[in-house]
Order: sequence, then structure tokens, then C-alpha cells
Amino acid sequence: MSSQRSSDWSIAANQVVKTRSPTSQWCVALLHTVVVSIMVQILFPRESGRFIAERSRDVFVEEEGVHKVAEMLYHLRHSEDLTASSWKKANPLAPAPTSDQALNWVFVVDTMNFSFWPDKETEQCEVTYKGTTYTGYLTLCAAITRAMEEGVPITDPKYFSQMSVEELGHVLRSDNQTPMPMLQERHQVLTEGGRVLQEHGGSFWSFISQAGNDARKMVELVVKKIPSYRDEATHEGRSISFYKRAQILVADFWGVMEARGEGDIIDMDWLTMFADYRVPQVLVYLGALRYSDALMQTLNNGEVLSSGDRREVEIRGCSIWSVELIKERLCKLVHERDGQTCSINPAVIDFYLWPYAKKHHKEMAHIPIHHTRCIYY
Repeated sequence: MSSQRSSDWSIAANQVVKTRSPTSQWCVALLHTVVVSIMVQILFPRESGRFIAERSRDVFVEEEGVHKVAEMLYHLRHSEDLTASSWKKANPLAPAPTSDQALNWVFVVDTMNFSFWPDKETEQCEVTYKGTTYTGYLTLCAAITRAMEEGVPITDPKYFSQMSVEELGHVLRSDNQTPMPMLQERHQVLTEGGRVLQEHGGSFWSFISQAGNDARKMVELVVKKIPSYRDEATHEGRSISFYKRAQILVADFWGVMEARGEGDIIDMDWLTMFADYRVPQVLVYLGALRYSDALMQTLNNGEVLSSGDRREVEIRGCSIWSVELIKERLCKLVHERDGQTCSINPAVIDFYLWPYAKKHHKEMAHIPIHHTRCIYY
């Protein structure tokens, strides 16, 4: 509800109060209940993105850039880069999709999939696995896969639901003196998630299967049962959500099942892109997003934005909405030029943009990422 509409309800309530009748008092209580229920209703990520973009002061969705990215993706429409098959390319360190451990590996990694940026660019956590040294998110993937090869039952909920901070610290150990950030928080969310799986059959499969084969119901189940996945905020008087980790968990589940030939999951279009700190950077680079001069200065100065800060919310929300418009434009091109229905969804576009950002990180170095230390991304 907009602030103007909230005000209109309040004025109406005050007018009713002046009658001082029992009926009027009941009406006031009812009006108050309606206002409060609407105000606290959480907008889902797509609706949140639109709500934020329509009110944004420092981040702007650029139509010309949206069309440019859609055109780029149109020429890739027959490539595996824009299918669920691209999941394995984006997750080269994951176990074989057909393995028994693949789904639990996805849960462990996505539960701890947040905040990999270093305090200093010259001091990054690094993990070497099979001769390749990884940084960022891939340090987590490498560390978990390394632990599996070392015989640590890190994908077994019975183990990781009660493992110690020290045990997790050993699993996530860095090659150098710079540890992976937020060890205590990673331990807390992993053990919490493990306990939830233990309460629901003892595996990620037994847990997520309660939602049937519906992507939206899967996200709702994860957010309802596992507190650390409740990626929510308040913006302009409304409760909003991004659900980055919950959505990517479902998308990764889809990627694994698709690789098994069992990816018949409905409502995948309900998912949005996964609002983190890397994809917004590539959207700015490609011209689909624009930051105000003031925001660019703030980010270039290295200021850390708190989770829920207006500017941080605008970056994430406008990223979601720009990808929605990219997808809409892409589907229009497919329909007009090919006479076909477009099956590419925002999750698949994210699967393409994230590796693109890693591949072109040198060209994008002049565009700062935003820094927020939190468990949500």
C-alpha cells in the first residue's frame, strides 16, 4: 500500500471515530486491521523488484541497455548457456549430478553461499583443489569437495547439523593467512539447516520433495522452515523480499535434476534473478542498470552498506526488475522473429550472467561492487 493510500485510510478512520458510536469503534478496529495486514504482507521478489525500481533514487533501469542485453541473449538462444544445462558449467566443482551426494552438496554450498568479498583486494581467501587455486564463491565449492575427498562426511546432515566451529573452520581452511569471512555465521546457518533436514527425513531430497515439483512452493517451504533463508527487508513502508539463497537453492536443485533427466519442475518462471553483489555489476557494465554519481562515489570510496540500507535495497531490487525486463524483451524478440514461445527464464539468465561477470572481471574492474556483510548473499 502506498503512503498516500495509508493516509487515506487513516483519515477515513478518524472521521468514523468522531461519530463515537459502538459501530464506529468496530469500524475503526476493522480499518486498522486491514491497513496493518496490507502493510506487513511481504512482497515476493518479482513484485519487490518492481516496487523498488518505481521508487529508486540512486539506481535506474535503462531501457536501451535492457534491449542491448536482450539482443545479446537472443543470439545465444540456442546455446546451452541459456538452459538448465549451464548449471554444471557454473558449478564445475560439484559432484556428478547422478551421484547420491549431489543434492546434499547443493544444500551445503547454498546454505553458506554468502559474503565472499575480501576486506582488501590484495588479501583474498584462496583454496587450491587439484592444482587450481580458487577465490570468491568457488573457494567454498572447492573446500566442500576437498573435504569430501578427505573423507569428511560434510554432505551428511547427521554430521553437519552438529559439527563444531573448529571442524567447519578446518573444512573451509584457506591456503593463506586470509580466512573465509564469517565463519561463525556459516557454522550457525549450516548446523541450523542440518537440523531442519534431520527433522524432515534426513536429506535435502526428502525435505524439498514435500513441495512436490513446484518451484514456488519449494521457495516458500525453504523460507518457512529455515530462518537463515528469510532474505527480507522494509522499504518505503512495505515489507519486501529477495530470497536470493532460497531461489538459487531451488534453481540448483532444478539444474541437478535436469542433468539427471528429471527436471520436470513447474513454475520455474516464478523465480527471479538471484540478487547478489556480482550480477548488479555486470548489469551496470552492460548498460541495463545505471548508478547515480553519488552512489558511484560511495561505492568507489569502499563504503560498506548495511543490509537493508536504501541504496543496497535499490541495487538488488533494480537488478531483479532489469532482468525481468530483459527476459520480457527477449521473449518478444523470439516471438516476433522466430514465431516461437520463449522458454528462457530469469534463473537461466542469471546462470549466464554470473559466469560472464567472472570471465570479464578485468574489463569490469572500473565498476565497483557494493559491499554488504550479511548472510543473505
